[in-house]
Amino acid sequence: MKDTQHTRESLLSARLRQLADAGLTRQRRRLDSPSDPRVIVEGQTLLAFASNDYLGLAAHPDIIEALAQGARDWGAGSGASHLVSGHLKAHETLEARLAEFTGFDRCLLFSTGYLANLAVTPTLAAGRDDAVFADRLNHASLIDAARLSRARQYRYPHGDMAALERLLERSAAKTRVIVSDAVFSMDGDLAPLSVLFRLAERFDAWLVIDDAHGFGVLGQEGRGSLAHCGIGPDPRILLMATLGKAAGTGGAFVAGSALAIEYLLQKARSYIFTTAQPPAIAVATTKSLEILQKDEARRVHLRALIRQLRAGCAALPWRLLPSETAIQPLMLGENDKALALMRQLWRRGLWVAAIRPPTVPPGTARLRISLSAAHSEDDVAKLIAALRELA
Repeated sequence: MKDTQHTRESLLSARLRQLADAGLTRQRRRLDSPSDPRVIVEGQTLLAFASNDYLGLAAHPDIIEALAQGARDWGAGSGASHLVSGHLKAHETLEARLAEFTGFDRCLLFSTGYLANLAVTPTLAAGRDDAVFADRLNHASLIDAARLSRARQYRYPHGDMAALERLLERSAAKTRVIVSDAVFSMDGDLAPLSVLFRLAERFDAWLVIDDAHGFGVLGQEGRGSLAHCGIGPDPRILLMATLGKAAGTGGAFVAGSALAIEYLLQKARSYIFTTAQPPAIAVATTKSLEILQKDEARRVHLRALIRQLRAGCAALPWRLLPSETAIQPLMLGENDKALALMRQLWRRGLWVAAIRPPTVPPGTARLRISLSAAHSEDDVAKLIAALRELA
């Protein structure tokens, strides 16, 4: 028995050494303060460009108070899945509010975006005669969702609509599902949503859109990437968005037609077999939606910071990927170079995350600069000055 245990542990140790040798070891950093541009990380105060709190709402006092009041009114937990006894009025209120905000018939709440994505594709494409067509740079949750389905999988080169069209033309699948991020989380670019929608119409396919990084930031009143591209609600579209980024709280939702949402409610395993999110979070998110819809100044300020950063980094030896969103990737290529630049910034009191494989393809390691409406122009100027000095 001891020899067997020793063999198992030796194998794990060897695999961990391989990660370290390749510069791929991941490390958690303990924050000793709430989410904010200025954070205390393991005793050190840093100016952070590593959060997805794009509108700076995670520490908004009105949302914090709504969370506290929600706990006083509804308790700390939901107690069960939505379909047993865990669907509280707070959840239903938020679902109705999200449906109204996005323009879709109905919404389903999920505890995380990962669970939401795992619910949609395997439920729509459940048979071996079905097919899933996915962008190669889709988020890991979308990739895993396709793997969980029994359908044939086709991955087209990032943003290559001609390649996707050819795949759809050759497909004789009974059900076709096109799946794409709206804003790609590590590149910051926006998918060609109008073309995706036209192809979905032409080939009678479902269109599943993950708007985790566009919801609250893009579109009129922050209604998201579809609104930004002038695409209204349609029965063939299922929209997923997370609530722990621009909305500043937690969880996710899927919006769609009344029929499609009812089908997910009845059949989606990661909805049926998961405890509902704490109702206090739903109360806080309802308040957050009210704020992000009305506070256009936050989005205006964020866009100004994006322009400032891109102008300030134009002369650097490292390339910023084309992006008009809060995600600004600075390309380094090699893992050790990305880690070295991250550490040099850290020593100067700046926290920017180094992103390496498998999150991004080999040879495309980068710093993922994440801007927030809570940053000031002076904050961005400090980051630009440090990058120029290190260049």
